[in-house]
Amino acid sequence: MELLISAGQVLAGPAGDRIVDGAVLVADEKIVAIGRRDEVAARAGQDTRVLDFPGATVLPGLIDCHVHLAFDASAQPIEAMQERDEFSLLLGMAGRAQQLLDTGVTTTRDLGDRDGLAVRLREAIAQGSLAGPRILSATAPLTVRGGHCWFLGGEVADEAEIRTTVRRNARNGADLIKVMATGGGMTKGGPATWEPQFSSAELRIVVEEAAEVGLRVAVHAHGTEGIANAVAAGVHTIEHCSWLAKDGFDVRPELAEEIAAKGIFVCPGASPNWRMLPKAFGEERAAAMFARLTWMADLGVRLIAGTDAGVPRAVFNDFVSSLEFFSHLGFPPERVIEMTTVDAAEALGIAEETGRLAPGHTADLLVVDSDPLHDIAALRDLRLVLAAGRAHLPARSMITP
Repeated sequence: MELLISAGQVLAGPAGDRIVDGAVLVADEKIVAIGRRDEVAARAGQDTRVLDFPGATVLPGLIDCHVHLAFDASAQPIEAMQERDEFSLLLGMAGRAQQLLDTGVTTTRDLGDRDGLAVRLREAIAQGSLAGPRILSATAPLTVRGGHCWFLGGEVADEAEIRTTVRRNARNGADLIKVMATGGGMTKGGPATWEPQFSSAELRIVVEEAAEVGLRVAVHAHGTEGIANAVAAGVHTIEHCSWLAKDGFDVRPELAEEIAAKGIFVCPGASPNWRMLPKAFGEERAAAMFARLTWMADLGVRLIAGTDAGVPRAVFNDFVSSLEFFSHLGFPPERVIEMTTVDAAEALGIAEETGRLAPGHTADLLVVDSDPLHDIAALRDLRLVLAAGRAHLPARSMITP
């Protein structure tokens, strides 16, 4: 069935690519045409369903590059996950996936779950059995014995186990490989957040083995030594990239320049709850942390948007607040939209499929009531979501800060 969606403006994807009085023609799950309303309408068949949204904006579906669907964003998400059996956990993950869709997220990257449940959920959504975004699943993230997120099942001790686990994840349906290059705050008794868990040589093995099975590598790295090891190994994305050291921060301009030169994307994982960080860390420390993102961008590092949804207070139904973090840092709305559409799709290796509105691309798109180029908060005013061509009317439950 064909669907013609017209609106006051259509944002095709890259910043500045704007069509006034535009339209998008969709057939089944693909975009057939995009352009001025009269030109696109001329290509529609007699039985085409027409949806007109005067004064509204059509834009590509949003991409949340970092979530954990197995976690419930409670104060104790690990314990909550461990207490649930497989069936109840999968039900909870399905509900959280629909919350993402309700906020306009049509693609998400799950960077660590239990028992391969995100793969099962991915398939159910792809088949149309459940409403939700396209899911790219990392399955069990690689970590050292007792390391960060060891409880997800990806512990490795040597080169042989690294290779075996990468290939096991691929057999289990992983869309990418995730590796914990440093410790993390959620894992009690594990390495400190700043502390490296793998050498650059070990991370290079991960990258090489992943390449053999056609997968990209995302690296969790808060500490600067872990960041350096990841860059040397040639990973595709760095998650967090916090520049931490044992006694504070270790910021290295030459390393940031190398990240930019190698085309490695950085996903800060800005929680929807980011406004509480000054209270948690202190105004001065939080301001320094925030400033490092604009500093990296000024050096040419390409940033992408992700929420780390599932960890404490990082909810699944408030993606726009995470985007407002970038607005707070001074990024213009069109650049923020680009981070979570065009750039995110490129970082995830799916730019030929989604991330922009173009003929042949999957019909992942949003209709919002007003103009997000004036204020990114307009993305909360959702009228319609198309995910792989399937229409979804979002629940009116999005959070307004």
